Amino acid sequence: MSSALRKVIKRRTHKERSQPNERSKFGLLEKHKDYKQRAKNFHAKQDALQNLQQKADERNPDEFYFAMEGSRTRGGVHQASHGQANKYKQGQLISMKTQDIGHVRQQSQAEAKRLERLQSRLHMLGAPAERRHQVFVDDEPSARSFDPAAFFETDKSLLDRTYNRPRLAQLEAANLAHDAADAPKLADRAERRRASAYQQLLDRQQRHQQLATLTADLALQKELMAGGGVRKMKGRGGAKAQPIYKWRKERKR
Repeated sequence: MSSALRKVIKRRTHKERSQPNERSKFGLLEKHKDYKQRAKNFHAKQDALQNLQQKADERNPDEFYFAMEGSRTRGGVHQASHGQANKYKQGQLISMKTQDIGHVRQQSQAEAKRLERLQSRLHMLGAPAERRHQVFVDDEPSARSFDPAAFFETDKSLLDRTYNRPRLAQLEAANLAHDAADAPKLADRAERRRASAYQQLLDRQQRHQQLATLTADLALQKELMAGGGVRKMKGRGGAKAQPIYKWRKERKR
């Protein structure tokens, strides 16, 4: 048998035994593959420490790199500079802030369109508030013998619905008339769909409001960055109130 064919043949998987019951208090029994992974990780860390120690031993105290010109030491400890405060100029920061405002405004407009489409789709559904349907009859005996199901030509289980109420002819055509099991299920399913749609509408409205507030905040930050004799005033409503800013009047040519 050739060596290539020998590699293709499936071999038996040798299983390793688990921890014996009398040694279960010591936890899981470490397998050879677990030891190999742990040892490999340990030796990799040891090699890294040895390399660092070797670099420290062989370091020339008189060596010079141009990066040393911008670095500082405090008490013999190297201080790395994490921030670049003057990386961008004031005009560049204002330009980036304008791009942020444009992006947020675009997202707000897209969310407003989604909200409008959702509202138009839910326009024919019943509102969560309770409604009253007044029916006028000729006399008092007719009012006492009034049958809502016969008047609306629908099933009694569907009288509570103020939207999309099918008639008996439609139910009979769909083989659902007077079916005590299917009518409540259909009503519950429609009610769940309506509740889910209105919850989605509420979430969309909250997101649109948040985007509008973010747009206003970014526009305020952009105006504050431009300067021009701005003065911060105390807002009404206590310490948590929004601050009010006033700019110095400038003559526009």
